[in-house]
Amino acid sequence: MKIPESVERGMDRIKSGKIVLIYDSADREGETDLVMPASAVTPRDVAYYRNEGGGLICVAIHPVAADKLGLPLISDILRSVSGEFSGIRRMVEEEGDISYDNHSSFSLWVNHRDTFTGITDTDRALTIEGIGQSVTKALNGKFYDFCTEFRTPGHVSILKAADRLLDERRGQTELSVVLALLAGISPAMAICEMLDNESGRALSKEDAVAFASERDTVFIEGKDIVEAYQTVRSIHPPGI
Repeated sequence: MKIPESVERGMDRIKSGKIVLIYDSADREGETDLVMPASAVTPRDVAYYRNEGGGLICVAIHPVAADKLGLPLISDILRSVSGEFSGIRRMVEEEGDISYDNHSSFSLWVNHRDTFTGITDTDRALTIEGIGQSVTKALNGKFYDFCTEFRTPGHVSILKAADRLLDERRGQTELSVVLALLAGISPAMAICEMLDNESGRALSKEDAVAFASERDTVFIEGKDIVEAYQTVRSIHPPGI
């Protein structure tokens, strides 16, 4: 079975540190995300994400990297809260709490320790690029203490992909991480949802396709990444 052409083109672009668009599916979020390698992000890219995307700027990482870096799901942390703040556990998502999924992939929100406020394009680029580098170090088997370089809370959300990737969950987190694996690059991807200024909702698929065409980038359907993943079942990041 051949890898879909859009996925092949997307792989080539992210290998060069460029942006692609990924659409999950109509029966899930129905959203398109801007996606690029975290380690290649610059302040100009952060500005592009917030101006052309408008959603939350996050970094999706491979679950093995998250475990090596000591980054759990935030829902698991909150479920363990006790004492004075035990009521917070009631706020944690339960089965059926999210209409399109069984859980979110949010881990910690962090700032690089060399940032000032953490929210500027320069600060967020430093944090995002640093997360990308930390994933590479962790998966290459090097000792790396994530806490010495980052603080929490911060302004960049880390997303932890599901343990079985697309076999377990087919969100933007898993789709972007698998695209990185297919391309043979470090599985840490900066992503941002594309929103519609007129409707206040997610940018429509049709408008996202037009956006990709106008800017000479690649629009990739989530189902095509799933197909490519099922075709190349042996892909693993370094160190796994």
